[in-house]
Amino acid sequence: MSGRTDSDVRPGIAEVAETAEVDDMDDSGDMDDVDDVADHAEDARRARWVATGTGVLLTLAGLAAALLRLTGSKPVVVPAAYAVGAGVCALAAVLGARGRTRRALWLLVAGTMIMALGDQFD
Repeated sequence: MSGRTDSDVRPGIAEVAETAEVDDMDDSGDMDDVDDVADHAEDARRARWVATGTGVLLTLAGLAAALLRLTGSKPVVVPAAYAVGAGVCALAAVLGARGRTRRALWLLVAGTMIMALGDQFD
């Protein structure tokens, strides 16, 4: 044995409390947290705008394609597929505006696939 006791090796409760108080006084990390929150809020806002704008754009394109195919001599399933795909994209635009960007993304993909399926019947 070296002749030292456990109290010599490990810091006491008072020493740990003093160290914690010194750490609490250091507020340099608080501004980083505020900046991170602001960055995340801006990213979320941008994602909502992109999801909404893309949904509106695909909705208008699907409706225009449905109207163009409706006036032609194509089977009825073609304009119906474009209209259904446009409806799904419109729902995605609504969800994107409400902040449900993941669901909006998947609905945009599904709506575009439905419109592409209608294009296969063309």
